[in-house]
Amino acid sequence: MAAAVGKTLSVGSTISAGSKSGPATHHKTMGVKLNSVARFSSFSGLKATSSVNQGLDASLLGSGNLVALKTSFVAKAVEQNQRLYKQLQTQASYKVAVLGAAGGIGQPLALLIKMSPLVSALHLYDVANVKGVAADLSHCNTPSQVLDFTGPSELASALKGVNVVVIPAGVPRKPGMTRDDLFNINAGIVKNLIEAVADNCPDAFIHIISNPVNSTVPIAAEILKKKGVYDPKKLFGVTTLDVVRANTFVAQKKNLKLIDVDVPVIGGHAGITILPLLSKTRPSVTFTDEEVQELTVRIQNAGTEVVEAKAGAGSATLSMAYAAARFVESSLRALDGDSDVYECTYIESDVTDLPFFASRVKLGRKGVEAVITKDLQGLSEYEEQALEALKPELRASIEKGIAFANKQPVAGA
Repeated sequence: MAAAVGKTLSVGSTISAGSKSGPATHHKTMGVKLNSVARFSSFSGLKATSSVNQGLDASLLGSGNLVALKTSFVAKAVEQNQRLYKQLQTQASYKVAVLGAAGGIGQPLALLIKMSPLVSALHLYDVANVKGVAADLSHCNTPSQVLDFTGPSELASALKGVNVVVIPAGVPRKPGMTRDDLFNINAGIVKNLIEAVADNCPDAFIHIISNPVNSTVPIAAEILKKKGVYDPKKLFGVTTLDVVRANTFVAQKKNLKLIDVDVPVIGGHAGITILPLLSKTRPSVTFTDEEVQELTVRIQNAGTEVVEAKAGAGSATLSMAYAAARFVESSLRALDGDSDVYECTYIESDVTDLPFFASRVKLGRKGVEAVITKDLQGLSEYEEQALEALKPELRASIEKGIAFANKQPVAGA
């Protein structure tokens, strides 16, 4: 989950600062090798190395001067190595709360978050069965402390001082159930949890996973408005799974290295409101009309694909947990000052005539720093038509969420 990043300064190869120094050799180079290893928050597993190499002709120096130069260089190199390490070392300093941590998504999500080097405390909340999950996770030898909270009476404590709140709570989809069928149950759950978030950690990043996301995010926005703490830059619908699926399916279809593939996905997070922009795939790749149709439909219906494959035993819990953990990690990196964090997410937006819309954004310490509008420019004819076709359904879902929130009394508002 965290990639090791090596910083190497290499001058020849005969002396290694920070390790045992061997006797001088007869080569015409003198060497110092420095290694700084930092733990970075990334799901990519990439390793990066930056190196500097320099040779010094020993024949130009007397033996005394060579020894002096070696000693001086080693001292300076060690100092530089320590400075680099301090700059690169990641500090586990953020608190994350998972609301619904004992569920099918919550458990694997909590495990993945526990692995993050940026997390100092992991608060697990559910209405039941969370103590065992917390006890199990607490045995993992990663830095974050795991605390459990059970039931409404402990919800406030679970949220105190938290930087990121992730909400997978709710009932899962079952065979024959649409996301709209989930609405009445999950809308009420999200409302109650968001009220507690507003009261106890109003400045936190809020990640909504509970379906139907197209409606639950507008519900959360309305509740936060009533509480007087709404910050549209910090409320996110987690649509990362659509991107994860798009990247996977395109890489398989086109025999590409998965690590290189990036497909922006816009719109919403249900059925035809999910619109992968295959024309914007990186690296650039050509699709036939049939491939575009096939891939788009598969990405839109991938959740149903899993529900049917599990034959009543669950929904897309593992892939959703992976995608949600990726978005949590991106948020933590942004909070930690990384200036190069981009994700697709469902937010309050003005890039279309819809009040909420999923698109690529740049994340920063205060949430959404910028919406990347260029993804929506120069769309293919198929994508233009699909974008217009999704709007009525997405608008209806948004309005349904807002209407639900406005009918409900808000505690303490």
